[in-house]
Amino acid sequence: MRYRYTDYAPEAIGPYSQAISCAGWLYTSGQIGIDPATGKMVEGGFEAQTRQVLRNLRAVLASAGCSFDDVVKATIFVTDLGNFKVLNGLYGEAMGDHRPARSAIQVAALPLGALIEIEMVARMPEGG
Repeated sequence: MRYRYTDYAPEAIGPYSQAISCAGWLYTSGQIGIDPATGKMVEGGFEAQTRQVLRNLRAVLASAGCSFDDVVKATIFVTDLGNFKVLNGLYGEAMGDHRPARSAIQVAALPLGALIEIEMVARMPEGG
């Protein structure tokens, strides 16, 4: 088991790591729309937060030699499923033609007042 970290994603806001790799798999912690440069939630609502979450996840995946193409499962938590169409557009844009398994769940609240949180599981390249 190996902890993964990158300066290009926000530091964990609790006692956990950005990601852990184990037996050829990468498990990311949930990412919210925190800008790693400022340590603050991005402004601009759901779309801006979603774009930041995807940037953060791209960076965490890259820290282990992975990309969105290696993702096999994504779990998405949102505070309002009314944003589902916007979510699908931005998520589809980020994933391109790749279509991993995915769940999207509406929750009552997320850390720091976030509107969206996404976690991923990815298959690591050989030797990762």
